[in-house]
Amino acid sequence: MMKPLFYFSAFSLGIFALASLITLLVVLYSVKYRAGKKHAFAYYFYTLLSLLCVGGALFAADYITLLLFWGMMGIPLYRLIGIDDTEGDAAQKSLLMVGGADVLMLLGVGIVTALTRSFQIGAVPLMLNHPYAIIAFLAFLAAAFAKAGVMPLHSWIPDSAKTAPATVMALLPASLDKLLGIYFLTRICFNIFMIVPNSPMSLLLLAIGSITIIAAVLGALVQHDLKKLLSFHAVSQVGYMVLGIGTGLPIGVAGGVFHMFNHAIYKSCLFLCGGSIEQKAGTTQLDKLGGLAKAMPLTFIAFLIAAFSISGVPPFNGFVSKWMVYQALLQFIKINPYWVLPLLAAMFGSAFTLASFIKLTHTVFLGQPSEGMEKVKEAPWQMWLPPLVLAGLCVIFGIFAFQVPLKYLVFPSISNYRLPGIWQPNLALGFLSVGLIFGLILYGLGHVRRITVRPPFFGGEKIDEEAIKVHGAAFYDAIRSWGMLGWISRAAERGWFDIYNWLRGISFLCSLILSWLEIVLNAFYGLLRLNLTFLLLLIIALEVAVEIFLFKLGEREILTSLAGGAAVLTLWWLVAKLRESQV
Repeated sequence: MMKPLFYFSAFSLGIFALASLITLLVVLYSVKYRAGKKHAFAYYFYTLLSLLCVGGALFAADYITLLLFWGMMGIPLYRLIGIDDTEGDAAQKSLLMVGGADVLMLLGVGIVTALTRSFQIGAVPLMLNHPYAIIAFLAFLAAAFAKAGVMPLHSWIPDSAKTAPATVMALLPASLDKLLGIYFLTRICFNIFMIVPNSPMSLLLLAIGSITIIAAVLGALVQHDLKKLLSFHAVSQVGYMVLGIGTGLPIGVAGGVFHMFNHAIYKSCLFLCGGSIEQKAGTTQLDKLGGLAKAMPLTFIAFLIAAFSISGVPPFNGFVSKWMVYQALLQFIKINPYWVLPLLAAMFGSAFTLASFIKLTHTVFLGQPSEGMEKVKEAPWQMWLPPLVLAGLCVIFGIFAFQVPLKYLVFPSISNYRLPGIWQPNLALGFLSVGLIFGLILYGLGHVRRITVRPPFFGGEKIDEEAIKVHGAAFYDAIRSWGMLGWISRAAERGWFDIYNWLRGISFLCSLILSWLEIVLNAFYGLLRLNLTFLLLLIIALEVAVEIFLFKLGEREILTSLAGGAAVLTLWWLVAKLRESQV
């Protein structure tokens, strides 16, 4: 009996529904964003191909089907990231990193199928108590981490942000690749293998998740480019998903999976807002932006809601999923009291994320208008509607988290789930509403009386306002001198956490060693050949001398001996040349 190629569950269907919605919104957004740009057919073709590959990998029931669609995902990833990049360095790096991890995934599939005697995914869940099972688990882990952008397999995402269109960043690193990578991570940990809380592999995931959160958010704090800052947060937030799944506890897994859904929503919203800012302002450099809230109010509202969500501010969706991860980490401390650092990393990560988006919101929207920003206008409806839809989902998934997404998408796929408490958003929503109303009243009272603005003077001399303006882009640059945190930030900037740089360094070192070895061998061979030549000449000379003095040979015999020696030397020279020609 032939087994089905595809398997459908509420979990995979929910992920595909969200991926389809984001793809649809990106396509609508691209109608104006990509208008008049080259490679239009290729752009839309590879966008839809990405969704097809995600669907095939999500619903795959066996490893052959999974490998087919998982590997095909690299084609649209490479083509879309490099669609506007003439050099293609970022696209090449993303293909090498993700594709290289896919090779390890192939190794893992070979080991797992050999151990289980089946190509069906999760046919026999393996315990991680055998060396081959551990090797296969780590190989699968590398593939999932590279796709999701977990450190140290993350650097292709910030590099892609430099050249890739904002729509591509919203579609692939922010949503489709993240959804696929974390979905596969959950299947690795609880379907293909069995992760036990406080086991070595569980602790490994907690350590990697903690490092990813802190190192990436510190990298985001010091960025001066809008898209690159958002890309570092796309890396940092995946650390919460890894933490939740790494606990091995039901509430942690539910929190990590729910954060995967939430991240795809608010991060896509942020990148689309960034694309609108880039198109209308003509730049993503923070020191050249400012005061855009009045010019782009709808984009500002969508951006603000998504910023609250990613920062974990109630009652938005990011708070609920992070709250669930915190609950899991608190439960994990009861199992292992020494592992407090993951909880601290999650808490500090949320604080630094909020600080980063305070900087970003102030710099782009609330600061004084920079030079040339006076003529900026709101984006067309095709570009402000998709972010507003995603912002609305941030609110719905936060207020009705337990009634809709968790109940129908997350909880059915997790066994033995028991909630230690429940999040009631009504009280937080009430306090937030009161605070907003109070703030609006104060803002209105402050503008009742018209304020007269005069140019600044110092010592009777007029001062250039641009020269004395304190720009928000410089916020938190002092973090580079904050002890251990400063060291982590500087190390992240220099690429010390980038495995791509490690591999390049190892490759360079190996090539250098091989070059030196080749030089030494060539020198040794040259000396050996030279010494053998002198040795032959010496033997021939000694032979002639012995024959002259001992055997009293005449001229004819001496010439014969010299001719024989010359023949030997000629034969040696021919053999040496033949070997050189073969090399």
